[in-house]
Amino acid sequence: MNTIQLGQSDLHVTPICLGTMTFGEQVDEATAHAILDRSLERGVNFLDTAEMYSVPTRAETYGATETILGRWFAKRPGARSKLVLATKVAGPSRGMPWVREGGGMTGKDIIASCEASLKRLQTDVIDLYQIHWPERHVPAFGMMYYDPSKEKSATSIHEQLEALGSLVKAGKVRAIGLSNETPYGVHEFVRLAEAHGLPRVATVQNVYCLISRAAENALDETMHRLGVSLLAYSPLGFGLLTGKYDVSGTEGPDAPKEARIAKFETVRKQRWGRADALRAARRYNALAREHGLTPTQMALAFCYTKWQVASTIIGVTSVAQLDEDLDAWGTTLSPELLAAIDAVRWEIRDPAV
Repeated sequence: MNTIQLGQSDLHVTPICLGTMTFGEQVDEATAHAILDRSLERGVNFLDTAEMYSVPTRAETYGATETILGRWFAKRPGARSKLVLATKVAGPSRGMPWVREGGGMTGKDIIASCEASLKRLQTDVIDLYQIHWPERHVPAFGMMYYDPSKEKSATSIHEQLEALGSLVKAGKVRAIGLSNETPYGVHEFVRLAEAHGLPRVATVQNVYCLISRAAENALDETMHRLGVSLLAYSPLGFGLLTGKYDVSGTEGPDAPKEARIAKFETVRKQRWGRADALRAARRYNALAREHGLTPTQMALAFCYTKWQVASTIIGVTSVAQLDEDLDAWGTTLSPELLAAIDAVRWEIRDPAV
């Protein structure tokens, strides 16, 4: 795999990124370290985590994923210099009072969160520091509409950029990014950065997969014109696009207890558990099989080959899953298959937006 430059930063990453949100919950530390070893062995140079991980979130596991990564770095002294490490500062509290008091996200909050992440990760610098979700009210995590009446923003984007800028100036962060962001947000962060000599966002990490392609509805043009890179998360639609829930009943309360769709109740209710999302996934999975591919191969190849995507974030719970996802690299989708995919989308649009 060749590396890709992220935005206008000096970061160059592989087009596949290892996501780690299950480390500390679904994945124990020993397995997490084995996955990290294998990922590095296979040439992936990009890791993504967040202060709020592991997921599903709870006070007892807040910061667990970063801690597991920090212990791995301590055990593998040469690994850190080979990797681009990304983490995220949580936005205003979404029912997680343990993240920070007051529930907001001031400039001081951003700096304090970064300092805590550096300690847990046992590193001196975070290569890509991202805002996990906007401080202002936006439709995200399954919400469809913007509602001005719910706006409670207390910290300006300018203040957020100044805090991030101070971290870059101090050498604690190399580049900055956003996540779960809108076209307006990307434009405003770039505009203010250029107007005030502050760090320019390099990336936006948003959901992007066959059943959730909203990034192609204006966000892709925004990012292309502004020189910001898309990091695609949930390329397998929370497991729906692997085909493992194609048998009726496997997606409901009787699903295997360790399956994400059974374990992650809050996330399931947000978008992935919608009946329309499952029906759409089954259509795409059947299409993959008709063209001689596994559902996983087609779903990942869709992200791996889209011009909009700089790097695709894969989340796994075993070394075997990691190998399967990496082996999908190089899979091509014929023009006929891509046309069939678009025909399905025209009919059902984005049920897991």
